[in-house]
Amino acid sequence: MRTAVVTGASSGIGAATARRLAADGWDVVAAARRLDRLSSLGPGIRPQALDVTDARSVEQLADVVERCDLLVANAGGAFDLAPVLDGDPDVWARTYDVNVIGTIRCVQALRPAHVVLTGSTAGRWVYEGGGSYVAAKHALAAVRDTLRLELVEQGVRVSEVAPGMVATDEFSTVRFGGDEARAAAVYAGVDALTAEDIADVIAWVASRPAHVNIDLVQVTPQQQASATKVARHQP
Repeated sequence: MRTAVVTGASSGIGAATARRLAADGWDVVAAARRLDRLSSLGPGIRPQALDVTDARSVEQLADVVERCDLLVANAGGAFDLAPVLDGDPDVWARTYDVNVIGTIRCVQALRPAHVVLTGSTAGRWVYEGGGSYVAAKHALAAVRDTLRLELVEQGVRVSEVAPGMVATDEFSTVRFGGDEARAAAVYAGVDALTAEDIADVIAWVASRPAHVNIDLVQVTPQQQASATKVARHQP
């Protein structure tokens, strides 16, 4: 049976992807910091504690995964919406560590046959207040391009799925320090993507024949044409 490792699998896109891949017949290792949440993901899914910012934690993940056919490097997040001039360098460092360095740690440790990165439209579009996250996701896109060049002769596939507005329980709430009203306002009037929508795309990318490499899939709600052009329904 093929083995898939999904990082950041305790909620949102990661949890939906772990469930979808298990339903498609993969042996799934669901990895995240909040181990207690992973046990509820369902059958065919093995929970594993993981903090991608901790090198030893990543090593422990590699110790329990004998073979990695697919790595869905999904762990990440945004932690502010501050202008660059007012941004906290520690927040920038944390954002880069989780989204970029953590991904590199996992790829190096697991040496998967197929890497699927959960990127973002923020890896191509900039917006005011998005500096720390935009910079990290632009860097992740560069990592994908570089890995593709470096691993092509080894037969390793490298892909990126880059969502736009995805309404999940935690992404914007975390970004706004727990302010649920402010988080909800981000998606007001928008039929936003769901975590299951992105899991469906990731599963499709992973299911292509071995000679097919899907380099990049950028997926947005129909109402979102750019970082700032969003056609909101009137209440």
